[in-house]
Amino acid sequence: MSATRSLPPRSQPVLRTTCGAAVELNVDRWRAEADHIERSLLDTLMDPVMDVGCGPGRIVAALAEGGRVALGVDVSHAAVAETRRRGAAALSRSIFAPLPGENRWASVVLFDGNIGIGGDPVALLSRVRGLLAPGGMALIEVDPPGVVSERLTVRIEHDQHRGPWFAWARVSADDIADHLIEARLEPRGVELCGDRWFARATRP
Repeated sequence: MSATRSLPPRSQPVLRTTCGAAVELNVDRWRAEADHIERSLLDTLMDPVMDVGCGPGRIVAALAEGGRVALGVDVSHAAVAETRRRGAAALSRSIFAPLPGENRWASVVLFDGNIGIGGDPVALLSRVRGLLAPGGMALIEVDPPGVVSERLTVRIEHDQHRGPWFAWARVSADDIADHLIEARLEPRGVELCGDRWFARATRP
C-alpha cells in the first residue's frame, strides 16, 4: 500500500502594486454564500438593490433567495455567468457605463474593497449617487481606521499568471466621510461588523 502524498494548498490570487506590495484577495469568501453579517446588513436596506462589482454573486443571490429585487453589475463575464447560475440577476458592464434604473435604486452596495474600482473613489461615489433615488442609501465596505487611503496601480497575480495593470484605490474608515461629501452624498456613519468596517451614506 503506497503512502498518500498530500497536495500543497492552493495559492490565493493577490493584487500586486507597482511598488511590490501585495493585497490579498479573499476569493474563497467571494465564492461562498453570504455570511450572517452580510445578511444582517442587507436586511437594513430597501429594494431594489444594486451590487456594484458583484463578483460570483453571493450578495445578489442572498437577496434573490429572499424574494428581493436586486441586480449585480461586474465587468467580468465569468463572474456574471456564475451569479446567474446562482439564480440571481446580473449584468456584465462597467459601473461607469449606462445602467438600468438610473436615479431609481433604493440601495447600492460596494463590498469587498470595490470602493477601489476605477482608482478614483470620489468619481465612483459620484456615479453611485447618480444611480440612487433621492433618499436612497449606499453601503460601502472600507478599510479599518489607521490604514492609509491611497490610489494605486495594481495587477492580479496568481501562481505564474500576471494580469494587466489597472487603477485601484483603498479608502480608510477615517477618510470615507470626506470622499462622500465631495461626491455630494450625506455620510450616515461608520460601523464595525465582526472584523469588517462599513460606511453608510444617503443621496439628498
